[in-house]
Amino acid sequence: MRLRQVALVAETLAPVRTQLMALLGLAEDYQDPGVGEFGLENSVMSIGDTFLEVVAPVQPNTAAGRLLQTRHGNGGYMLLLQVDDIDLYRQHTEQLQMRKIWSRDAADVKAFHLHPKDMGATIVSLDWMQPAAAWEWGGPDWQSHAAAHATLISAVDIQADDPAALAAHWANILQRPAQQRAGQWYLALDQGQINFVDITDGRGPGVAGLTCQVPAMAPVQAQAKALGLDWVHDRLQVCGTWLRFTTEL
Repeated sequence: MRLRQVALVAETLAPVRTQLMALLGLAEDYQDPGVGEFGLENSVMSIGDTFLEVVAPVQPNTAAGRLLQTRHGNGGYMLLLQVDDIDLYRQHTEQLQMRKIWSRDAADVKAFHLHPKDMGATIVSLDWMQPAAAWEWGGPDWQSHAAAHATLISAVDIQADDPAALAAHWANILQRPAQQRAGQWYLALDQGQINFVDITDGRGPGVAGLTCQVPAMAPVQAQAKALGLDWVHDRLQVCGTWLRFTTEL
């Protein structure tokens, strides 16, 4: 299991898309017509072989629109985890009586979205691709337009009223042990990490932030300055979500 994509939600797509593409050093993105099924438009940005997506509602009464109201503005929306055995997770989540709000079952792509109320914080998608290196949601040629300033989404932060309880709940669903380090609960994936943190913004449970690995901090710092973004320690606030940057090991 690996962290493959994190999605944010914005009231209006264009300004957030422009800001993130400049910050990450992207000349191109992918706008997936398939999200029209959900009443959305989107931008998918390649960060190495991981992806940052921003969605925005283009019609009333969408799940994304309701989340904007519930969480009082832009913020985190969902995360997508790639698995090797989708049937195992399908059977396991059915045994747990978890609701699926969307699914796809094709020869080369199998995926389903788990209900945020059952997850306890956000929508989680479990996805299987054939070949495993492929990622259909990134577009047909995502390998050719990866970000220049970042190389990987290495972690996502989920905020909760009780981080320890939510970590244990997700550990049961995702079949990964909940671990604790320096007082923080997390699930380690084969690639990437899910962190569980306290709610500090009063907006309720959900995706609070993500960590990107960068080859060097200077290009990101220069772009942040040009965009008028202020650093708080090692992070920036963009689209109601924090983006933390760490240099590659």
